Amino acid sequence: MTTIDSPTSGANANQARASIESGGATFQVAEWFVRRVPISFARRHGIAGIENDGQQLLLVLDSPPLDAVDNLVRLLEPPLEIVWFQPSESERAEFREQIDAAYQRFGTSATELAIHDDSSHQTSEAHNIEDLLDSTGRSQVVQIVDALLVEAAMLKASDVHLQPTDRGLIVRMRIDGVLEDRHILPLAIKDEVVSRVKVMAHMNVAEHRIPQDGRASVNLGEKSVDLRISSLPGSEGERIVVRVLDQSAVLLSLDHLGMPEDCLLRYKQMVTAPHGIVLVTGPTGSGKTTTLYASMMSLDRARANIITIEDPIEYRLDGISQTQTNDKVGLTFATGLRSMLRQDPDVMMIGEIRDHETAVMAIQASLTGHLVLSTLHTNDSVSSIARLIDLGLERYLVASSLLGILAQRLVRSVCPSCGRARQATAAECAVLGLDTSQEYMITEGAGCPSCRQTGYSGRRGIFELLSVEDRVRDAILRGASTTEISSIAERDGLVHLGQSARTLVLAGQTSLSEAERVTSHTAAAEEVEL
Repeated sequence: MTTIDSPTSGANANQARASIESGGATFQVAEWFVRRVPISFARRHGIAGIENDGQQLLLVLDSPPLDAVDNLVRLLEPPLEIVWFQPSESERAEFREQIDAAYQRFGTSATELAIHDDSSHQTSEAHNIEDLLDSTGRSQVVQIVDALLVEAAMLKASDVHLQPTDRGLIVRMRIDGVLEDRHILPLAIKDEVVSRVKVMAHMNVAEHRIPQDGRASVNLGEKSVDLRISSLPGSEGERIVVRVLDQSAVLLSLDHLGMPEDCLLRYKQMVTAPHGIVLVTGPTGSGKTTTLYASMMSLDRARANIITIEDPIEYRLDGISQTQTNDKVGLTFATGLRSMLRQDPDVMMIGEIRDHETAVMAIQASLTGHLVLSTLHTNDSVSSIARLIDLGLERYLVASSLLGILAQRLVRSVCPSCGRARQATAAECAVLGLDTSQEYMITEGAGCPSCRQTGYSGRRGIFELLSVEDRVRDAILRGASTTEISSIAERDGLVHLGQSARTLVLAGQTSLSEAERVTSHTAAAEEVEL
């Protein structure tokens, strides 16, 4: 974070200050400032953006906290010159009037750059904790945490990690599925930063010995952002992970998930079936929830009773009844599913099948005329069958209830600004399973400011859809190995994740190294007897 120790003013700033102090000019707050800074921040700190001879200036009254000016300089686009101004009482009143007039003139939809806690539901304990931290140091720490959350939202990070070390508090953000080191905060404020985050989540700041979980809702302008916060004690101090859920994010439809046409057609047939189980599988962060939400959005919500049990509810869907698990009061996936069955559902979505009881109830629901959508944590589609049997399900129940299993991953897309095509080497052609005597082009990103020098921008999905049809059902019933089931499914048209990734490489949409990174651990699945 940049620190303004001894602010200096250029010629335009000196000229503007002299003009204002002499009363020879009436400043007007610039529209670019109104659009990017909330009025509460401008009024509280006495800061406004103005223009003089085409130059962008910050007019700063009195002596506000330097960290407030520093945060604003970081969030606004340079170059900026600072005008430090000591007003009289009448000038200060005029300044407030100018701010009010500008925000009224340019509208109230200014982009909020500071995060404000949704404290309408805070407990008295939380208020007491805030008071204990209410000092000059606390003010700086609060703004540091706010700035980190603003940065995470702007970079579309899914998680923020605060990891204590003997060097300081390392701030890492998971962007496009990859952790990036962003900052190292000083050791002196390590505990204060952790306490601030725990206060936001209504966690016990005095408890450092056991893990804790909490949540908070914050606003970034018109965006509503939910935070899922987890703490874990360690040898160097408490480690914090913040999951960032942007409630204003646009949910994709099935047609926009990037599934190949044949895969999309077969999957749509599965999720519109009258009964059975459809599973979406993959590791954490592979887009399973997005796919399930897109699946439910594709259904006729006016004619079907759709109920979900989730942990947590990541996005609100119109026309669908959503329930969140709460282990403290005994509301688990299994107990929630039992209650859902008494609500006359047509479609049920279970956030995850993770134990025997949930698996048995999901199977029973699918066999009694309900469509069940859920997720599993497995490497590929075929291994999900072995996982269900490991959970204690009979093979005949798995074979008769399963409609299909969709395995998926997210691969980073090559940055369109710096992506360059080149001829693939013979070794790369061999990895791609291509004729090494032919010439093929692959694309890589060189790295540029728009992609933070990573060479990638955004992600897209790769998919592996296993349709559980007659030959696969027979193989499950007789206890065939995963390798045999995979071979049977391949003859029926199964496209593995690795093949899907290689297709994107040859289309220039991702790099070979990225495809290998995401799919290498799925290439050699261990044979499992069912």
